[in-house]
Amino acid sequence: MSAPIYKLGRWNLRDIVPEARGAAFEKMVGDLQSQVAEFENERVKLADDISANEFARILKQFESINVTARRLGAYASLWFSEDTQSAEAMTFLGQMRQLLAELSNRTLFFTLWWKALDEATVAPLLASAGDVQYFLESERRFKPHTLTESAEQIINTKDVNGIEGIITLYDTLTNRYEFTLTLKGKKKKMTRGELQTYFRDPSPTLRAAAFRELYRVYAEQGNVLAQIYTYRAQDWAAEQIDLRHFTSPLAVRNLMNDVPDAAVETLLQVCRDNASLFQRYFKSKAKWLGLRKLRRYDIYAPLAPANKKYTYARAVEMVLDSYTAFSPQVADLVRRVLTEQHVDSQVRPGKRGGAFCMSVEPNIAPYVLLNFAGDARDVSTMAHEFGHAIHALLARDHSVLTFHSALPLAETASVFGEMIMTDRLLKNETNVSVRRNLLAATLDDAYATILRQAYFILFEREAHALIAQGKPVDALCAAYLQNLREQFGAAVEVSDEFKWEWVSIPHIFHTPFYTYAYSFGSLLTLALYKQYLAQGEAFKPRYLKILAYGGSASPTQILSEAGIDITAKEFWQGGFEVIQEWVDELEALPAPKRAKPRVANKLVSKRK
Repeated sequence: MSAPIYKLGRWNLRDIVPEARGAAFEKMVGDLQSQVAEFENERVKLADDISANEFARILKQFESINVTARRLGAYASLWFSEDTQSAEAMTFLGQMRQLLAELSNRTLFFTLWWKALDEATVAPLLASAGDVQYFLESERRFKPHTLTESAEQIINTKDVNGIEGIITLYDTLTNRYEFTLTLKGKKKKMTRGELQTYFRDPSPTLRAAAFRELYRVYAEQGNVLAQIYTYRAQDWAAEQIDLRHFTSPLAVRNLMNDVPDAAVETLLQVCRDNASLFQRYFKSKAKWLGLRKLRRYDIYAPLAPANKKYTYARAVEMVLDSYTAFSPQVADLVRRVLTEQHVDSQVRPGKRGGAFCMSVEPNIAPYVLLNFAGDARDVSTMAHEFGHAIHALLARDHSVLTFHSALPLAETASVFGEMIMTDRLLKNETNVSVRRNLLAATLDDAYATILRQAYFILFEREAHALIAQGKPVDALCAAYLQNLREQFGAAVEVSDEFKWEWVSIPHIFHTPFYTYAYSFGSLLTLALYKQYLAQGEAFKPRYLKILAYGGSASPTQILSEAGIDITAKEFWQGGFEVIQEWVDELEALPAPKRAKPRVANKLVSKRK
């Protein structure tokens, strides 16, 4: 039997919801409404002397409601992601958010009752809760920050009609943007995803042109986008600081992630302390590229022209081969996502840029969005996103309330997937030039997923403080430029248009303080990968068990099985030691030969 040929295409959302209108959809919504009405009748049975059996029965109802609600919410989000300019998709997204907020308000009494119980009452109920125990424990972590039922309901309604609507407008605006580059004397219009492929172009002139075009377009509406961000930060402060009394804007995300504030501060400080390691790499890279000094335009530049393009089928084959070499079991999980047509891989105008994986609920294979243009980077991105899918599928035996991992662990399988593919390529490569390029690409990615993401958090923390002080947009732009200059030190020249880079980062709008999860996950994965290289086959069962936990235990408990202490500075520093080994190896290779020196910095000098 011949292997399937995978083709670029759109995903099939019918596995989540058969259709967004008609009798089947109306029945789905009607059944959910009925479930919620029945659940509301359970309020009178919630008492301090409730039996474990009665509690378990009510909890099952709560889980069932969550399954259907998550399907509706996921369908709306994925439909909008595949076409952010569709009025129908946007309307449906708004309708589902309204519906789910209403139903959430009607079931809110259950978690509020649970948080209010005393420890003596909670203990026997937790002991009999089985797989949902950690979910219940997590709910109680928020007890000091929980408001009255009426106040919580108002916030739910406010979010749908307020900040969530504003962030949807951000997506609609920015995914509508068109960019123009002059290629071989002809102007070409393109999406952001298409434009970003030129960030890694061999031509320094084209790299600079691509970055300048990106921030030219964003700068045209920079003040509008900055105002949207201001609303996001003000809304975050009003709810989380003023009403819920968190000690800082970042502390909110830490509690959501169940990671101690001190561990996150240690992570950020270690990243800051190791900025010099990447600065060393960028100085060496400038020499290899024949540049006097690296410009911010050049940090992702290839060390040699990379004209090779990959078909989608070839890219899938490479990813499957690397996962199969590690574990046929995990490769089969990727095949499930592909064969069930849960991948949207085409580049299209209006489609959300970038890539992501969404895990809806345990009985549905995850959905993966790609914007595949055929570059080597797109192959790595594919391996990364399928890693997320593997993580969710390994945890599919858990409840809908506990199968999805906490954010700090969410990048573990994805980054690991990239690493096994890169390592496989390196092991099979004897050509010094190709090996050098692979190592450089690995370091470029390490910068992007570790240091860059940590510095986003440092900027967010400063930006929220500046907004609270009533500072204008210019102050935010100046703070971001200073943030970049600290990252790069004297190793990289940063031009003024990068002051608008922050308004082009969707994560800081969608999910404040999200991005340290990338730094956390990447450094964690380096530690795990080092164990894998040392232990071989003996490592695999323990690693797969870590993934199979999903979100059914705290990150601290899960990682303790791998001998990892996330509060220890030495642990985070260990990840940078692996990066230093890569830099050492790269610098030890013979320098690439250049026909003539590049003139990029002369162009910059003239412009200045």
